[in-house]
Amino acid sequence: MDNNNNNNNNRNLFISFVTGVAIGTGLGILFAPFKGSETREKIKHTVADTTHDISDRLKQAKDELTKTAHEKKEAFDKKLDETVSNMSYKAEVLITSLEAKLENLKKKNAQLHK
Repeated sequence: MDNNNNNNNNRNLFISFVTGVAIGTGLGILFAPFKGSETREKIKHTVADTTHDISDRLKQAKDELTKTAHEKKEAFDKKLDETVSNMSYKAEVLITSLEAKLENLKKKNAQLHK
């Protein structure tokens, strides 16, 4: 559940970041004291920086998801191994008990046939 909250927080932060960049860029264009070519150059750099930031955040999110998936797989594999081992032990105990009962039945049967 924490992972879902964390993902939602990251998504909200990302959306806020992109919205802020868009609003800032728009206001910058409206109130820019620069020539159009200078403004376009600044927008180009802002877009490049934003693209780089978004790319970094996506890479971090992917790395985090990969790490989480790997941890969950390891935990599942460990639990599965423990369960199989426990079931194997119980099966051995059950087989031993059944063999002992079968041996007793054989003895009783042999006594009845005498």
